[in-house]
Amino acid sequence: MAGNLTRDEARERARLLKVESYEVALDLTEGEERFESVTKVRFTSTTPGASTFIDLHGANVRKVTLNGTDLDVSAYDADKGRFPLPSLAASNELVVDADCTYMRTGEGLHRFVDPVDQKVYLHSQFETADAHRMYACFDQPDLKATFQLTVLAPANWEVVSNSAPTGVEDLPEQAGKHGTVQAAKRWQFAPTPVISTYITALVAGHYHKVTSEHDGIPLGIYCRSSLAEHLDADNILEVTRQGFDFFHRVFGVRYPFGKYDQLFVPEFNAGAMENAGCVTFLEDYVFRSRVTDAVVERRAETILHEMAHMWFGDLVTMRWWDDLWLNESFATYMSVLAQAESTRWTKAWTTFANVEKSWAYRQDQLPSTHPIAADIPDMQAVEVNFDGITYAKGAAVLKQLVAYVGLDNFLAGVRDYFAEHAWGNTELEDLLGALERTSGRDLSSWSKEWLETSWVNTLRPEFEVSGGRFTSFDVVQEAPVEHPTLRSHRIAIGLYSMAGGELTRTKRVELDVVGARTSVTQLIGEEQPDLVLLNDDDLTYAKIRLDARSLRTLVDGGITAFTESLPRALCWAAAWDMTRDGEMSTRDYVKLVVSGAATITDITVLQAVLRQARLAVQQYADPAWRAEGLSLLATELRALLGSAAPGSDQQLSFLQAYAAAATSEEELALLEGILDGTSVPDGVTVDADLRWTLVRALVSGGRLGEADIQAELERDPTAKGERSAAECRASIPTAAAKETAWAQIVGGELANHIARATIGGFQDPHHPELLAPYRDKYFAEVGRIYQEWTFDQASTFAVGCFPSLLIEPPTVQAAHDFLATAQPPQALRRLVLEGADGVRRALRNREKDAASA
Repeated sequence: MAGNLTRDEARERARLLKVESYEVALDLTEGEERFESVTKVRFTSTTPGASTFIDLHGANVRKVTLNGTDLDVSAYDADKGRFPLPSLAASNELVVDADCTYMRTGEGLHRFVDPVDQKVYLHSQFETADAHRMYACFDQPDLKATFQLTVLAPANWEVVSNSAPTGVEDLPEQAGKHGTVQAAKRWQFAPTPVISTYITALVAGHYHKVTSEHDGIPLGIYCRSSLAEHLDADNILEVTRQGFDFFHRVFGVRYPFGKYDQLFVPEFNAGAMENAGCVTFLEDYVFRSRVTDAVVERRAETILHEMAHMWFGDLVTMRWWDDLWLNESFATYMSVLAQAESTRWTKAWTTFANVEKSWAYRQDQLPSTHPIAADIPDMQAVEVNFDGITYAKGAAVLKQLVAYVGLDNFLAGVRDYFAEHAWGNTELEDLLGALERTSGRDLSSWSKEWLETSWVNTLRPEFEVSGGRFTSFDVVQEAPVEHPTLRSHRIAIGLYSMAGGELTRTKRVELDVVGARTSVTQLIGEEQPDLVLLNDDDLTYAKIRLDARSLRTLVDGGITAFTESLPRALCWAAAWDMTRDGEMSTRDYVKLVVSGAATITDITVLQAVLRQARLAVQQYADPAWRAEGLSLLATELRALLGSAAPGSDQQLSFLQAYAAAATSEEELALLEGILDGTSVPDGVTVDADLRWTLVRALVSGGRLGEADIQAELERDPTAKGERSAAECRASIPTAAAKETAWAQIVGGELANHIARATIGGFQDPHHPELLAPYRDKYFAEVGRIYQEWTFDQASTFAVGCFPSLLIEPPTVQAAHDFLATAQPPQALRRLVLEGADGVRRALRNREKDAASA
């Protein structure tokens, strides 16, 4: 990472400087590789005569002037992305004239050419510290300033930034510096309020737009012209309006950034980014083919997540990246709360329990686990902390905090926090102080337990029964030796009994669980039910275990009999945790899935369960049972496909899961019949994305090859088609195809999304034997790649190409040998340790599955 700004450097620069304003002028008419960037920044210094540096990466610096004096441009350190600023005055004006570089990695100012019509699209992505790839700046969150942007762009482009344009000037056709001749427009944007560099933004190109308004706020929705017919703007605007109404009501502060644009941009690296007033989204959220409501629900959560950031993150901003979790956890918690209370997804907490918390539990049990409030000494450390702890565990812990202090008190504290710190920077203590004042609770011990320690506790029921009734009942809390903290939990315990074919709650008790063992006297004398569910209603963050009778109830059909979605989701999550932890065999988990999948009405839970069952068979099953397990799963999915309501989300989910599991000639023949139209199930629409799903399965199964992939790409010559074709080519089950894919991946020339697609096809779980030569090659390349590539691209390789499908001891040994000899940077060390831990877990679970045969 260029510069790799450290926390100490940032603190010193923040002590020394107060930044007042930026004026940035960009010329986007000068070619395909670079653009002109001229920055004027005004700032003061607390120590006249001191020196500092400004950030600027990947630039050709033409001229730098500080307080009227030209500085030597040869002082620019291109490797670190820094320009030294000597002998500061009390008040300073700096002008940096440079040519900056368009990116194809999704960082900085990314440039994309649509293969459909050759139109150009740009978008910026600056989190955590990539604004200095577009303009010279002090790129850290606590040096806020106002920003005024001027952009020269081709006349037929739309240009969008944080503020609304104050004027758009038509310019005559003229020859550019590189000989191009074109008409242009100059866009002048209003100065922004005081914001951080990482949430400034620029989006430009041939974008299609839809405009609207709500509560006095101008709204804009943007996408590529070739996707305009697929843009369901009405749904996006509906969620946007619901979000503004909810946040205005609970935050007590009006949206602070004037207009609100949401832009769906190509080759975006993340799900979305909270640029103030100019939110960018992954383009896959424009649905060109049919998707299930789970995907629409996910898009709504993302919309609300980014909107929550307008207050928490943009209006009030963390001082340093130690408190990244506050930004992301808060936005995650508030987005789910908004969904549940103000949209049609009233069961959003069920999705949260099954998807978000599953992510958190997995991340929290890796050797790289870290406290929610992490120690972030530099920018490399923060880049790997955009993880399940920072987002999902933090949100789960906030949910528990709300249960502890009360929702009204929590929101009152948040309102006070916004009022006190608007336009400023804060630390964790500022939020906790506001919540303590409104709730009357001392949160110091809560913070130490939950925010400053790692790992997830396990809660087990232990009881004795006589005459069918509990004579004792304890909740036992466990923690590993390496992370021994036993926390205080507020939980509910639900007793569920079967009656009339339905599993319903007959009693609920709520209590605090503290320490290693907590007696639940309220349950003594109660009749033992068919199922005991700890953490009913999902109040705390902990893995739960099921006693033998409860687990038998689920396996014998009780998983299908719940009348409510949340307890069913909690039981599915508990069964999956037990499988991942080697307490339940893979074959038992798969049997539970095939017996219960038909009755899962929550589509998000259904898709998660089907995905987990396939992963379990492919990685956790005894290799001797793997083929039988895949056949069992595929057979049941085919039956479910045949019985599902035509055109339903369940039908589409079963078909997608079947395609991923199909391996036999008979199974692949069914997919071939759907693709060629000879045996399409009633209600199934074989659209572009489903066609690629089928092609990928048939390529992996050896039924289709390069010529078929090319023919499909000619049928769908879009950006999504190019990515799908790249994935399919890398999935061809031959040594030659894997060798070609590997050469493309390590060559570093692929655009970010093509690289990811190629990696996805290369790591085909149906053919791990073809990956054997690449274990040593991975460890020979990963250190070099991490040094030479941008962080996002390097981490994509480090994670995506780790030999995770070579589930054998030599893979773990190779990882540890690499770490011992290469001594890689801490961030890369973390990623390799995580990969090795996944293999180690799979080996243990295979032993469990073999023992249960």
